[in-house]
Amino acid sequence: MRLTGKSGAEAPPSDRYSRQERFAPFGLIGQRRLASSHVLIVGVGALGTGIAETLVRGGVGTVSLVDRDYVEWSNLQRQQLFQESDAVQRWPKAVAAQRRLKDINSQTVIHAHVLDVGVEELEELIQGVDLMMDATDNFDTRLLMNDMALKYHIPWIYGGCVGSYGVTYTILPNQTPCLHCLMGTVPLGGETCETAGIIPQAVQMVTANQTTEAFKLLGGYPDDLRGKLLSFDLWKNEYVAIGVDRLKKVDCPSCGSQPTYPYLSVSSRQKTEVLCGRDTVQIRPANPTHLNLTEIADRFATLSEGNVEWNSYLVSLSVGEHRLVVFADGRALIHGTKDVAKARSLYHRYLG
Repeated sequence: MRLTGKSGAEAPPSDRYSRQERFAPFGLIGQRRLASSHVLIVGVGALGTGIAETLVRGGVGTVSLVDRDYVEWSNLQRQQLFQESDAVQRWPKAVAAQRRLKDINSQTVIHAHVLDVGVEELEELIQGVDLMMDATDNFDTRLLMNDMALKYHIPWIYGGCVGSYGVTYTILPNQTPCLHCLMGTVPLGGETCETAGIIPQAVQMVTANQTTEAFKLLGGYPDDLRGKLLSFDLWKNEYVAIGVDRLKKVDCPSCGSQPTYPYLSVSSRQKTEVLCGRDTVQIRPANPTHLNLTEIADRFATLSEGNVEWNSYLVSLSVGEHRLVVFADGRALIHGTKDVAKARSLYHRYLG
């Protein structure tokens, strides 16, 4: 008689995870804990696909994927779960990843959510989750994740990469500094993969470190966590682990003694508005800022697919059917769409 598992799938051989179980610091106990855990991955791009594949192959019980975007040809260079047919048919990333992951491990329950993550969406998604993994492309969402994780006392693992550079840090509620402690405010005008490019090895290095920390947490070995912020540049052969414990702030509004979770409030959210009578979405940053338009124009000028125009008041980038107009106060008009999620995606793709 053949044994069957979830959804009638044939039960895996008993040695499926034997190589992990034979690793003494993890063992059979860690594997059993992994199988009963639920991980939420926010973003299913380069980092998200790498994280998801490692966790699913490793035997995590439940994985929830959330992403607002669809697969494009430029994704295939580094987003390892996707194939050419996904780009041709423009499959939503979360759905395309779910399909591939089900073929990898039929025993893992995989939920796919195609949506733009806001407070209400994340509040629902985070219920019953043991760990949240950052695979997003912007700090608005990361700071939202930070406050939500702290509110519900759920650990999360920050990760980011661009060019050959990468960074990751594990945040434990009530123990470590949070992202608000480290960042203070949302950084705008930084480099993105779209403007500075990226090599896949930087992605792989970040996901390797993020998922190793995830195994330690989910397997029940928190004492083995790195405890430091890891930063590296593979091209420059630089690698450093930075102790940041002293940066934890007693008065931090996100993780201090009297938290208010500011990034869950309306006033701290990026503001979007579909302009009446125009095929245009306006996006305003939550916090006051001042962009160096010359630097923005120079960065946009390196893009082979875009047409750039600028003056002392604004920078305009035309790409395909869309035109992105950026002002010094961080405000932007995205012409050619009334879809707020699409507009936000374009904004973060080129501005970070």
